[in-house]
Amino acid sequence: MWNFQLGKMRSRNLVMAVLLSVFVFLAGCGREQAAVTTLTLTSISANNGAQGASVPVTLTGSGFASGATINLSGTGITVSGTSVVSSTQMTATFAIAVSAPAVAQNVTVTSSGATTNAQIFTVTGIAPQISSTNPANLLACEPANRNITATFTKAMNPLTITTATFLVTGVSSVTGTVTLDAPNNTAIFTPMANLAFSTTYTATITTSAQDTSGNALASNFVWSFKTCATTDTTAPTVTSTVPANLASAVPVNQKIAATFSKGMDSRTLTATTFTLKGPSTTAVAGTVSYGGNAGTIATFTPTSNLAANTLFTATITSGAKDLAGNALATPYQWTFTTGAAPDVVAPTVTLTVPASAASSVGINQAVNATFSKAMDPVTISTATFTLVTAGTPVTGTVSYDVSSHIATFTPVSSLASSSTYTATISNAAKDLAGNALASGAVPNPWTFMTGTAPTGLAPVSLGSAGTFGDIGGGAGMTNQGVLTVINGNIGTTGVSTSVTGFDDTAGCIYTETTLNVGKVNGTIYTAAPPPTSSPAACSTTEGNATTFGIAQQALADAQTAYTTLAGTPGGADPGAGQLGGLTLATGVYKAAGGSFLITGADLTLDAQGNANAVWIFQMASTLSVGDPGTPRSVILINGAQAKNVFWQVGSAATINAAGGGTMVGTIIASSGVAFSTAGNVAIATLNGRAMGLNASVTVVNTVINVPLP
Repeated sequence: MWNFQLGKMRSRNLVMAVLLSVFVFLAGCGREQAAVTTLTLTSISANNGAQGASVPVTLTGSGFASGATINLSGTGITVSGTSVVSSTQMTATFAIAVSAPAVAQNVTVTSSGATTNAQIFTVTGIAPQISSTNPANLLACEPANRNITATFTKAMNPLTITTATFLVTGVSSVTGTVTLDAPNNTAIFTPMANLAFSTTYTATITTSAQDTSGNALASNFVWSFKTCATTDTTAPTVTSTVPANLASAVPVNQKIAATFSKGMDSRTLTATTFTLKGPSTTAVAGTVSYGGNAGTIATFTPTSNLAANTLFTATITSGAKDLAGNALATPYQWTFTTGAAPDVVAPTVTLTVPASAASSVGINQAVNATFSKAMDPVTISTATFTLVTAGTPVTGTVSYDVSSHIATFTPVSSLASSSTYTATISNAAKDLAGNALASGAVPNPWTFMTGTAPTGLAPVSLGSAGTFGDIGGGAGMTNQGVLTVINGNIGTTGVSTSVTGFDDTAGCIYTETTLNVGKVNGTIYTAAPPPTSSPAACSTTEGNATTFGIAQQALADAQTAYTTLAGTPGGADPGAGQLGGLTLATGVYKAAGGSFLITGADLTLDAQGNANAVWIFQMASTLSVGDPGTPRSVILINGAQAKNVFWQVGSAATINAAGGGTMVGTIIASSGVAFSTAGNVAIATLNGRAMGLNASVTVVNTVINVPLP
């Protein structure tokens, strides 16, 4: 419940109210009124309501007239209407868009000729919300050994975050423990044993969960996910940083952010595991927070501005672990040099999807906003990014991607058809230098109207194949070179000896030589027998009926995905088989002649601000990327994501035979897939997956990064 406390406030709260002021002037019906000599405000009352909702508020006193105006200041308040009921009562509608306890607010009521009466009250009762979950709602492939998390918009009372308020149910209730990571407002459910394979689970946070002021969730928050037939043994990696490695002229007041390849255990990201040092090697004092895109972004906030024109080194140690307990494979370091001044430029919203005033928007639409600069992930949540229809807030989760500067509000369920929605990002959203969001060139808030059906392409489910970076059908996988790294699982339904040149996180070795060593930051799944050159423990853990069954399921799921991709309708050929040099928006593209080439120039995929944009490339025959002696790449811009790019190849795929280059997306070929050529040392990179349904996958000094689901 909202609790409005009237009366005097201490000076510090008054200063806060002034600094965070938002003034909204609303006129009455416009009729001429006699002057009022005395105006008195005696009380303010509000009905229950959720954050972001339009909540009726009644002001009582004396001397109200139809020309009266309500002026408010405070954090995230707007007023959508006002009217005078009588000379002793006025009504208004407040919409509070942020979640912060004890926020000072100032109310002024004026009328022509009247004296001004100002009173201050405190908002203490905005209900907490769930901003994000891991796994995400409706995720189709969650490894069976990960913890489950929910992040709140407010500080929560740890006594109310328990196994009685955080429930996980499959065929039956899951036994586990619940921990509240208070600094990050994150509840973590740890199952006592691995979840069952290929099973749908429902997680619930009940209304008995309360914030530190005693405010409960307005309603139960429920989401579901399905487990894969695998466990997660893949070590997390750092995929990007802000500032970037070797960046110069970095503002002295900027926070430092690192994005991981997967959801991390927020309890392991602290000022001990994420450090910043200058030339003296003395650690910079600061704090670490965690959040952002599905819980993948750690942010270091220095206690004070950094020294100007100074080289700094940031380090994340192997003490940082993911939600399955896998540690960062090796400590990650990067350097940057500060400039001479702080960043005082306010961020703005530069693009929204849907655009303001858009119509016939799909009821499956997620809402995206692109910022002018990198934002502080902790300030991008359901507390600052809201979606409302007919005065009712939409339940959803919010993610933020540092590299593209895009925030995404994903509704928990489909939007209502033929309805008007208003999206708002409040000025409590801040950039990494602490500057609050300002008005920009595009509307904020912005509105759109839904149509009657879903629109656009949906990502194709990969099932259990989604955790694999490399599937070699029944023929296996071969690595040549010592620079290959697969950040994910690999598998084949063939025997263990069909895998050559690899070892995995369990230390199991598959026919390696001194010239052919490939690191799998995951597990190798094959049929029996166990790998013969491995440690003794591998004779019972790999190359057996269990690992064969997992490989079989992954291959079957890859085949299902291939069939779905091939059968997706549409399919223009924008370049007569040549994709090099093109810039393509989301869509289905089919090679008219059977084959696609990316030669002569790179291919660019432009999401146009829609982080959910999907690309499907269909070809009856081959896919060839790269020129003789010159690698080619697929470049993602404006929010495009590797997880949403799919290549259905009728025969074989050959990727950068000259070595080097960056390929993007999930490649599923009826025959085989080959990266680079023996003898090349330039690393070929795939941000995606390589799957050969009926032939082997061959890699030479190749790095494969399996995308987030």
